[in-house]
Amino acid sequence: LICDEVQTGAGRTGTWFACEQSGIAPDLITLAKSMAGGFPISAVVGRAEVMDAPAAGGLGGTYAGSPMACAAALAVLDEFEKHDLLKRSRDVGARITASLQTLAKKHKCIADVRGLGAMVAMELCKNGDVHQPDADLTKALAAEATKRGLIILTCGTYGNVVRILVPLTASDAVLDEGLAIIAASLDALQGA
Repeated sequence: LICDEVQTGAGRTGTWFACEQSGIAPDLITLAKSMAGGFPISAVVGRAEVMDAPAAGGLGGTYAGSPMACAAALAVLDEFEKHDLLKRSRDVGARITASLQTLAKKHKCIADVRGLGAMVAMELCKNGDVHQPDADLTKALAAEATKRGLIILTCGTYGNVVRILVPLTASDAVLDEGLAIIAASLDALQGA
């Protein structure tokens, strides 16, 4: 079993790896992105019998082994420990989720708010019906938020989901400012 933790790993979900929250014990885990604070690096980690199976030099990749990126990854580990960023991830996620759930009480178009740790999604649908995804509203929300100074990412099979993945080191003030922009943007679009 291989768990792809490129987006979800490095504490994003409130634990080092998202698979920990499901009780899964993978044979291999892939990592990249936030593990080095934006420096290009990737890793494959796993059980010794799997990792030792390829011939010497059989494992590697474009983003493996850069001394600068490796130093950055070590610095990221230090920051996680120094600032308890796993707890911060859980706290940030709780703050985002609570804010979006409050917003959902005001706007029926928010059909779902879900996530793990600081990896949160808000699904927009017509009249809150998950069978009627509203990609147009989602695009409009992203455009309105951009006008107000916040870049948000949309995703999902139907293009109706807003991804919220803030840096774990963002201050509460910055986080609250971003959430206020999302709320004001949705209010403007919904005529509230």
